[in-house]
Amino acid sequence: MARTNFDQLLQAGCHFGHLKRKWNPAMAQYIYTERNGIHIIDLHKTVIKIDEAADALKQIAKSGKKVLFVGTKKQTKEIIASKAQSVGMPYVTERWPGGMLTNFPTIRKAVKKMANIDKLMQDGTYANLSKRELLQITRQRAKLEKNLGSIVDLTRLPSALFVVDVMKEQIAVREANRLGIPVFGIVDTNSDPKNIDFIIPANDDAKDSVEVILTACCDAINEGAEERKVEKADEKAAEAQAEAEADNTPRRQARKSRKAAEEEAPAAEAPAAEEAPAAEEAPAAE
Repeated sequence: MARTNFDQLLQAGCHFGHLKRKWNPAMAQYIYTERNGIHIIDLHKTVIKIDEAADALKQIAKSGKKVLFVGTKKQTKEIIASKAQSVGMPYVTERWPGGMLTNFPTIRKAVKKMANIDKLMQDGTYANLSKRELLQITRQRAKLEKNLGSIVDLTRLPSALFVVDVMKEQIAVREANRLGIPVFGIVDTNSDPKNIDFIIPANDDAKDSVEVILTACCDAINEGAEERKVEKADEKAAEAQAEAEADNTPRRQARKSRKAAEEEAPAAEAPAAEEAPAAEEAPAAE
C-alpha cells in the first residue's frame, strides 16, 4: 500500500492549524510550533496517523463492512461525496439527522418511504392527483433525497465513521461513541481528540488538505475491497477443485457407476415388457 507523502501534505496546507487563542490543549502533542499567532501541526506525526488509519480502514473494507463518511462543511462536502462514491461507501454531507445511528430503524423507514414514492409514481398511482398534491409529494421526495439519498445502501449500522472536523460533527461522534462504533477523524488544533479512535491531526478547513488525506484513506479502502474480491475468487476456485478431487475418489466413482447402471436398467427392461403381450396373442390367433 502506498504510504502518505510528507511533501504532499505540506503542499496541501495540512500543517496550518487555528489561531493560538482558539487552540485545545489536548492537541498540544501534535503541534510543532507557532507562527504569527497560528499553530503549525507536526506533519511527521500526521503521516504516521494517516498510515495507521489507512491500515485500519483497509481491514474494515477487506471484511466487507461499511464506513460512513461525514462532513457538512460547505468547502469540503463535494470532495467528501466524490471520494466516498469512488469506493462505494455511504456519506452524509448535508445536515446530520439527529439519531441517525442511535435511532437507525427510524432513518431506514424514511429511506423506504422514498423508495415507496418512486414505486407509486412509476405504477401510475399518483396519476389522478391534483397538481398541488403532486407538487407536495415531489418536494417531499426531493428533501428525502437530499438528506438521505447518499445512505440508501446503508441497510445496517456502519462499522466505522470517518469524520471531517470532529468539532462541527460532534453529534455524530457522540452517537458513534455511544454505540461503540470506532471513529476516524481529521482533527484540527481547536478540537478535542479524546473521543476519536483514529486521530489524524491536520487542517480540516482547506479543501486540498481534506482531499489529500481522503485520497490516502480511500486508496486503502479500495485496496482492501480488491483483496476481498481476490480472496473470494480463490475460495471458489479451491471449492471447485475440492469437489473435482472428491468426484475422482474410488468410492464416489463406484457410486456414480451404480447410479448410472440403475438408470439404464429400467430402459433395458422396457422392450421385454412390451413384447410379452404379443407372444401371448399368438396361440389365440390359431
